[in-house]
This record gives sequence, structure tokens and C-alpha cells, in this order.
Amino acid sequence: MTDTPSAVGGITVPDSRLVREATALVRDAANDTVYHHSRRVYFFGTLRGLTRGLDADPELLYVGAMFHDLGLTERHRESRQRFEIDGADDARDFLRRHGIAEPAAHLVWEGIALHTTPEIPWHMAPEVALVTAGVEADVLGIGRDEVPAAALTEVVAAHPRPNFKQNILKEFTAGIAHRPGTTFGNVKADVLERYVPGYVRRNFVDTILDSDWPE
Repeated sequence: MTDTPSAVGGITVPDSRLVREATALVRDAANDTVYHHSRRVYFFGTLRGLTRGLDADPELLYVGAMFHDLGLTERHRESRQRFEIDGADDARDFLRRHGIAEPAAHLVWEGIALHTTPEIPWHMAPEVALVTAGVEADVLGIGRDEVPAAALTEVVAAHPRPNFKQNILKEFTAGIAHRPGTTFGNVKADVLERYVPGYVRRNFVDTILDSDWPE
């Protein structure tokens, strides 16, 4: 059975050069955990969008879903910026190379850059919101009830999640442990606090009180 089925759960993956090359790039750069997760994000995001009446450009949403965790992979192990920005930059560069107009490429950038920021993406374009929708469903179980049961079963059959909870936490840890400062103010601080010995999260209140202002 191919791990790149063209239709799952009633949702079709666009048959275009852009989509095929995005799939190949991520398949080569990411391990099975990240690859299958990224594919599920596309399907779950699209399915949640149907439930909520949100219609995204399928090619743009696909690239956003597929690239959203690329910043966690080996290609960014020397990076010192947030992993979300690494993936967003990769996606935007990829889309530019394929002649996608800047406003559309920027939508994908936003969808990836904001996918760990709760609530805000839901107030933005569908191409932004539905990346978060897919991530929420697959990682956190949020909105899982918005995915029809038969479609959910089909997506997981096509892109299995063996021990996914533990495996994705390992990917998060490996992808950000070398840049702990980038977790300030975001959910990934919880990951390092749980799995990296000696990590101490930066405190927002202390940052204010210890600033250079004299009062």
C-alpha cells in the first residue's frame, strides 16, 4: 500500500507537480512519525474545514500541512530560531520557486508560523486556520469529533499512528532541545520541562521585573 494515497476519507490530494514535489521533499527530510502526521494534518484540517464551512485552497493547505513540522527535522538542527519559522521559511521558499504569488506564499508562511499559537489562526484565512485545525485534531484531539467517524478511520488506516503520542513528543524534544530560548511564551516549553533535565523555563513576570528599566 502506498503511503501517498491520492484520496482518503473523501478528501482528494491535488494531483499537481507542486504537490508531488512537496510530498517528495518532506518524505525525504522527515521520518515516518513526522511524515504521516503531516499528511493526517492535511486530511483532518480539510475535514474540520468542511464541518465549519471553511474552504481553503487545497494546494496551499497541503503545503502548509506538509511543511509545518519540517523545522523539527535534521536539516534544522543548527537553527537558533523557532522551529515554526524554519518550516514556514522553507515552505515560502518552495512556493516561490514554483512561481506562487507572494500573497499566497505568505498565507502558507503564516499558517505554519502560527500553528502552535492557540486561537489566533482561527481568526485568519482558511489556509492559516486549517493547518492549526489539523494539528489540534491529530496531536491534541481537539476537534476530533468534527471529523466523521468513517473518515477518521480511513485517514488513520492510510497514515497510521503507532505510539504516536510518545513519538511526536520525542520529535518535539529532539527538534528544539538545542534552542531552548525559542520556547519562551509558547507550548513547547512544556515539552522541554518534561523531557530535558536541567531545563528551567523563562518566567514572563521575572523578565519584566529584571528588565533594565530602573523603577
